[in-house]
Amino acid sequence: MALPESREAGRIRVYSRPGCHLCELLIDELLPLIRGHLDLEVIDIDTRPELTIQYGIRIPVVEYAGRTICQHHLDGAAIRSILSKLPGS
Repeated sequence: MALPESREAGRIRVYSRPGCHLCELLIDELLPLIRGHLDLEVIDIDTRPELTIQYGIRIPVVEYAGRTICQHHLDGAAIRSILSKLPGS
C-alpha cells in the first residue's frame, strides 16, 4: 500500500459509538501498537447522520489513508504492516 503524502499519513481513525464494547476493546488493543507512530482519531458515528447510515452496526471500523483496514476486530498484522512502511521504521 502506498503511503499518502498528506497529514493523513500520521493518523488512524476508528469509527465508533459510545457504549460499544467491541469499540472499546479494539481501541485498547490498537493504542499500544500505534503509540509514538500514529495519532488516533475516534469518530462517534452517532454525531453525524451520514456516518450512522454508512456504518450502522458495522463498528468498530479502523481506517487509514481513506481505506478500511479492519472492522469489528483489530487486524494486528495489517496495523504492523502500515507501521513498517512509515518513515523512520
